[in-house]
Formats: sequence, structure tokens, C-alpha cells
Amino acid sequence: MGDAAAECTIKVVCRFRPLNSAEVARGDQYIPKFKGDDCVLMGKPYYFDRVFQSKTTQEEFYNAVAQKIVKGKLCTMKYQLLLFFATDSVLSYFYHHVLKGKLHDPEMMGIIPRIVQDIFNYIYSMDENLEFHIKVSYFEIYLDKIRDLLDVSKTNLPVHEDKNRVPYVKGCTERFVCTPDEVMEAIDEGKNNRSVAVTNMNEHSSRSHSIFLINIKQENSKTEQKLTGKLYLVDLAGSEKVGKTGAEGTVLDEAKMINKSLSALGIVISALAEELSYNVTYGPSQSMTRILQDSLGGNCRTTMVICCSPSAYNDAETRSTLLFGQRAKTIKNQVTMNVELTAEQWKSKWEKEKEKNKTLRNTVTWLENELNRWRSGESVPADEQFDKEKAKEEVQALESTHHNDKTPPKPALSSLPGVKLTDAEKEKYEAEMAKLYKELDDKDDEINQQSQLVETLKQQMLDQEELLASSRRDHHTLQTELNRLLAENEASKEEVKEVLQALEELAVNYDQKSQEVENKTKEFEALSEELNEKSSSLASIDSELQKLKEMTNHQKKRVTEMMSSLLKDLAEIGIAVGSNDIKESSGLIDEEFTVARLYISKMKSEVKTMVKRSKLLESTQTETTQKLDETESELTACQLRISQQEAKIKSLTESLQNVEQKKRQLEENVDSLSEEIVRTRAQEKVNAMEKENEIQSANEVKEAVEKQIQTHREAHQRQISSLRDELDAKEKLITELQDLNQQIMLEQERLRVEHEKLKAADQEKSRQLEELTVQQDRREQARQDLKGLEETVARELQTLHNLRRLFVQDLSTRLKKNAQMDSEDTESSAAQKQKISFLENNLEQLTRVHKQLVRDNNDLRSEIPKMEKRLRATAERVKALETALKEAKENAAHDRKRYQQEVERIKDAAKPKNMGRRGSAQIAKPIRPGQLPGAPINFSVNRSNLIQNNHPTGIKGGGGNNRQEKHAPCFPAVLGL
Repeated sequence: MGDAAAECTIKVVCRFRPLNSAEVARGDQYIPKFKGDDCVLMGKPYYFDRVFQSKTTQEEFYNAVAQKIVKGKLCTMKYQLLLFFATDSVLSYFYHHVLKGKLHDPEMMGIIPRIVQDIFNYIYSMDENLEFHIKVSYFEIYLDKIRDLLDVSKTNLPVHEDKNRVPYVKGCTERFVCTPDEVMEAIDEGKNNRSVAVTNMNEHSSRSHSIFLINIKQENSKTEQKLTGKLYLVDLAGSEKVGKTGAEGTVLDEAKMINKSLSALGIVISALAEELSYNVTYGPSQSMTRILQDSLGGNCRTTMVICCSPSAYNDAETRSTLLFGQRAKTIKNQVTMNVELTAEQWKSKWEKEKEKNKTLRNTVTWLENELNRWRSGESVPADEQFDKEKAKEEVQALESTHHNDKTPPKPALSSLPGVKLTDAEKEKYEAEMAKLYKELDDKDDEINQQSQLVETLKQQMLDQEELLASSRRDHHTLQTELNRLLAENEASKEEVKEVLQALEELAVNYDQKSQEVENKTKEFEALSEELNEKSSSLASIDSELQKLKEMTNHQKKRVTEMMSSLLKDLAEIGIAVGSNDIKESSGLIDEEFTVARLYISKMKSEVKTMVKRSKLLESTQTETTQKLDETESELTACQLRISQQEAKIKSLTESLQNVEQKKRQLEENVDSLSEEIVRTRAQEKVNAMEKENEIQSANEVKEAVEKQIQTHREAHQRQISSLRDELDAKEKLITELQDLNQQIMLEQERLRVEHEKLKAADQEKSRQLEELTVQQDRREQARQDLKGLEETVARELQTLHNLRRLFVQDLSTRLKKNAQMDSEDTESSAAQKQKISFLENNLEQLTRVHKQLVRDNNDLRSEIPKMEKRLRATAERVKALETALKEAKENAAHDRKRYQQEVERIKDAAKPKNMGRRGSAQIAKPIRPGQLPGAPINFSVNRSNLIQNNHPTGIKGGGGNNRQEKHAPCFPAVLGL
């Protein structure tokens, strides 16, 4: 209820942020240009109530935009709206630097802290007879569902309308505040509960629209006049392009819903801007558009702030935002005072409305009588015609005679014109309406409770599922670890068995070898005694043998040096070929020759292998080159077909545009000619009727003209239908050509990828072929060197054989000479010489066997410590694995028990907290002008146990109110939080 409505348009202001570090690093251009304080140039001029540049200070921005809102709200109680609209690229900057800023810095403080501080400062400066009750609410619209940010257990809250058709969120938490700090604490608490995510354009991207509501109730203790108002601070999540943000999964679904809700808001604003109030729908996004329903074209004084990015990278989003603001600037709101009238004021207002109603009824009656007289053909004199002032004077005179005898009735349905109800019917109707409202409230409360219960049960189910999944993961991990430990244990056991078996075999072999050594040692001792006896007879032979040994040593030294040089050359050849496992020579000529043969055979096999691989790689390269040529030819053919299809599509598009233009020209010509023909024929018929004096009524002429118009309209409609069919056929052809072009492009892309793969494979094969060629050259060189070396070795071996033959011949000659000189002695001891020869052979065999046994014994003794060490390490590892398995089982059981205890403790601690939050009462602290925060409040208690003071305290249970107060306005100021 209030005074006559005042019409006003939405105030739109625009602000540009500076370039951020990423845009500066990318080299983006600063594109906006400013012309005065109300115009920005972005290709074309955009005019707003005020335009702020990037260097605007916080104080200047607040004084120009938001300071008038605070004073206007508290003085005139008009509904006001401050709308913050931004894309995702500027949302983070404007929240952290412009809206919130630094709380205690007078220069960098944002808009929200300044608004809150000015509201309380303005209250403290007003008359002491005024009392204020301030309560705040904070909720978000996430996936088109309303969620309470001050009590996260309340989700999917409904939007209702009061009897004045003002929308409100039912069941939302309302928290009473009395200081600016309490308001900021509520904002911070709700902000921490908001839904955010990380995108490529913003690290803290809002995934919902949030609304912060400040509800202020003012009451004059003397006049009992009550004023109520609401201030909405709304943060609209920025519009997103998926190509820039890189959204996936849930973030992509959130982006779709955000863009859908913003599109619905744009549709509403466009319809209101075009004054299509009868065609404004709020269906596509029920939550946001219904909450803002009264803010756009309703009972609100609205200020909209559009925030833009100056970067050329975001040029499309910035232009869209500027167009959005221009459309919103044309919306007109009907603003009225929001006053709760007293009984006397209601009575006075009712009297005025009654007087107005009587005047209108009398006027209607008078005009109907006058109209009937005119229709009956009677001429009404001028003095009997309707006179508005005279009629009003007569009505007032009539009412003055009965004013003292009648009591003004209450405004009800019976006071409306054309509606008459008895008192019983009226009471029955009011009782039924009250009952229906009560049932509706009960149903809403029940739905809200059930929704909260469902959300609680869902949360419990999620907790249980998470606990179960965690237990399953732990069980699976422990089971896997147990299986691994068991497998390692079995492998260790098998390894220990093998080691023990090997040790047993070694021990048996060692015993056998030891026994053989002992037997051979005894035999050797016996033979040694016999040899000692015969040693004297060999003294002369020893001297000659000493000379021969010197010659033999000299020859062996020479042969050894030659073999060493030969092995060095072979080692170098082996390194060149690729075989670097060269062993040290043992010093024996036979063994060195054997090693040389092995090296030579191995190098031959390596050279053969490399030749085969070289041939295989050459054949592979040839096939790859042929395949690459075929692919290039196919790619060239595909590119030719693509160019042909593009030219054909371009020509068809041009022809379609020409046909469309010709069709439009023909339609315009047909319409103009049809209208001209109808007008001409109608004029001819009128002229013919006047000439021939034929009496025809105007209705017949009108029907004939309408028939002709209908005939032309049908012909025109058939022509339009045929043209539309032809246009559909052309569009279908274009679609088919586009699909064909898309397929060709995909095939081209596939061929290009295959071409790149084949090209890379060909390069790799070429590189390998070059490496193999180099190796082949090196091995060919090594083969030539080896051939020369073989010839050298053959010559040296031939020389060695000649020397040996000469040595044997010389030795035989000397032995013959000694045999002739001692023929007599030898003839007498032939049997003895034979025995000595036999003993020398046996001695040589025993010496070889003894050396072999000693070598085997040393090898076995060297292997025994290694085997014992390996056995000890295996036993220790088995023991450590068994201990680790036991500890893992114990730790798993302990962790499972601790997790269960922790979950139970958290549930037990959260249950009383939630119950206390939902069931506890809130005390509304009234605020008096002139009373600073922290001032004492004087209470007094009378005999009826009622608290009496000058600051009445309201108690509200359950942390929220289900119904708004009567005549509560929507005082929205949508501001990004």
C-alpha cells in the first residue's frame, strides 16, 4: 500500500577493469575508447547513465553508483536494485578488487562494505523515535535449485508469492544483525559454502547465482507507522564459452545451466524493453527470473552495473554485455512507497477510494443514459450533456447528507463494483481462504522437512558409501600385498631348496675329490722316493736340458710376444665389430691359439649377420618409398576433389542468395500490386454505383472487397508456400554438400596423419640404414685387417713349427751322440731306462691330474662362501617378509577400527550441533538511531512477566521464517558477491 506509482527506468552504469597480467603477457590490445562520462566506443557508440574507466577509484565509483541507493532506500523506501552483470573473464577481478576490496582500507574498501557501513551510519543519525530490525539472508541458485548458504542442509527451496504477488523464497534462513561486522561475517560464511570450480579463464569461477538479502523494518514508536524494505545483492555467474573455459563433466553441466538462466534473463529483459508485457514469461529458469520478477518492470528502483573486459581477446563477450545493458536501460518500473498503514490511515484511504468509486459509477450511469438517447435518435441539448464537475458536486452533496448516518465498511469483496456478498457468505469465504492458506503453509512446511530429511539421508548414504568404498580399497590393497608376500615366500622357499641341493652335491663331490687326492698323494710320495734314487743318474742330462730350456724359453718368449700382439689386434677388431668381451690371455700357447680361433669365427658370424640385416633394411626402405609415393598421389587427388567441392558449394551459395533476393523483391512487388488492384477495383465499383444509381448497401461492398482481399491473400499464400518449398530443397542440398565436404575434410585429415606417420617411419629407416652402412664399412675394414693378421699368424706358426722341428732334430742328434759314448752303460741298463721312461710318463700324468684337482678344489672353496652368504640372505629375507606380513595385517585391523571410531565420533558430534542449529531460537536485536553498537539496553519486567523496553526484542525459532511479512517489498539490489 502506498502513494501513486511513479514511473522510472532502470539506471545502467558500465565499468571496465584494467588488463590483467595474463593479457599483458599475451600482448592483448586495450580496445575501448571513451567519449565523455556516458559513452564508450567499441566499433559503435554505447550510451549509459555513467561509464567508468579502468583508473576509476573505489570511492568515486561508490559515490556515483551506490551511495544514493542507501539514502533513497531509508528515506523514501522505494525498491531499488543494484545489478552486477559480468562475464567469467572479469568476475574474479570485480569481486576481489571492486565489490569487497580491503575491509579496513578507506581508499581500497569495496562497494559492499561501504553500503553496509553507510546503512548503519545513516540509521544512527536518524530520529530516536524510530526503531529498526535488520535481518539478512544468503542463498544461491545452483543448477536452477535454490540452496541456503547460511544453512547448507536446506536445499531446493521453493519460490512463493504473497498476496500482493511479490515473490519470495520460502524457508530461507533469516539472521538478525546489529553491526556491520555481523553482516560481513554472514557474507563470508555464505561465500565459503558457495559452489566454485577451476576453469581456463578463472581459478575461482562461480558455478551459481548468489543472492544476499538485507531486510530492514522501520517503526515509528509515536505514530506507529511501519516501513519495510529489502536490498538484494546478487552475484550473477559469468556467461561462459566452453571453448575458452575448457569445461568438462560436471563443470560443463553447470556452465550449460548458467548460460541457460542468463539467456532466460535476457529474453525477459528483451520482452520488457520492447514493452511486450503481455508476452513476458518466466518459465525457462523458474528460480532466478521469478526472484527478479519484481526487479524488472515491477515495483523497484533499479540500478544495473555491467562490468566489462577491455581485452581484445574477450571482444565478443564485452559487446554482448554492452548490448545487454542497452536493452535493460529501456525497461520502466512502477515504484511506490512501501508503508504499513495504521487504522486511521486505512480509513482515510478507504474514504478516498469510495469517493472515487462513487464518482466513477455516477459518471458511467450518466454517460450510458446520454449514449442511449443519442442512439435512439434523440438530440441531447448542451445543458443536459455530461458535465464532469457538476456530476462530482452532486455526488459529494449526496454523500454529505448520509455521512453522519453511515459507517464506512471494511474493504472487502463486497465493496467492488458488481460483487455483492452477505455477511455470512463473506465470513465463510474468509474462513475458507484462511483454512486454505493454513493448509498450504502446512504442506510447504512438510515438503521442506521431507526435502531436508531426504538430503540428510542422502548425505548419510554418501558417507556410508564412501566408508564402504574406502574399506574395500584397503581390503583389496592388503589382499594384493598378502598375495605378493605369499608368492615371494614360495619363491624364496624354492630358491632355498635349490641352494641346499646344490650345496649337498658340492659336498659329495668335494668328499670324492678329497679321497682321490689322498690316494694320488700316497702314490706320488712312493714314486717320489723312487725318483730321488734315480735323480743322480740324470745329472748329466739336466745340464744339457738346461741349455735346451734356455733356448726353449727364448723361443717361447718370442712366440708369447707375437701372440700378445696378435690378440691385441684381435681385441681392437672385436671392439670395432661390436664384441667387447675380450678376456686376458692365460700365457699358454695352445690356449691363446684357441682364443684367437674363437674370435675369428665370432667375427665371421657377426659380419654375415650384418650383411643379412643390411639387405633386409634395403628391401624395407624400397617398400616404404613405394608406399609413400602412393599415399602422396592419393592425397593430391583428395585435395583436388576438396577444392572442386568447395567451388561448387560457393557457387550454390551465391545462387541461393540471388534466388532469395529475387524472391523477396517479387513478394514485395506482388503485395504492392495486389493492394493497388484492390483499391482500384473498389474505386471503380463505387464510381459505377454512383453512375448507375444502383442502391447497394455498404455492407455488400465491404463483403465484396473482403472476398477479393481473401482471394489475393490465398494466392499470395500459395506462392509463398511454393517459394518456401523451393527454399527448403535448396537448404537440404546445401546441407548434403556440407556433409560431403565434412567427410572429405575428415578423409584428408586422416590421409595427412598417415602421411606424417609414413614420413617419420621413412626417416627412422633411413637413419638406421646409415648407421648400418657405417657399421658395415667398419666391419669390412676389420675383415681386411683380420685377413692380413691371419696371414701373419700363419707365417709365424710356420716359423714356430720349423724351429720346433730343428730343436727336435738337434736334441735327437745330441742324444744319439750320448748314446754312442755310453753304449756300454746303456746296454747294461736297458730295462732300467725303460722303467725310468715309464715312471716319467706316469709322473707327468699325475702332475696334470694333481693340478686339475687343485684347481677344482680352489674353485669349490671359493664357491662355498658365496653359497653360504646367499643362503643366509635368503633366510633373512623370508623372515623379514613374514614379519612384514604380520605387521601389515595388524596395522590394517588397527586402521579399520580407528576409521570406524572416527566416523562414529564425527556423526555423534555433528548430530547435536545440527539439532541445536535447527531448533534454537534467534533473538532479534532492534537498532535505535543515535545508539552505537555495544550500548546497553535497559529491560524491565512487570508482573505479567512481559519484557518491556524501548527496544522490543523479537524471538524467532528454527533459524528462519517460512512466510514474509505483509506488504514486504522486493528491494533488490543485485550485486556480485
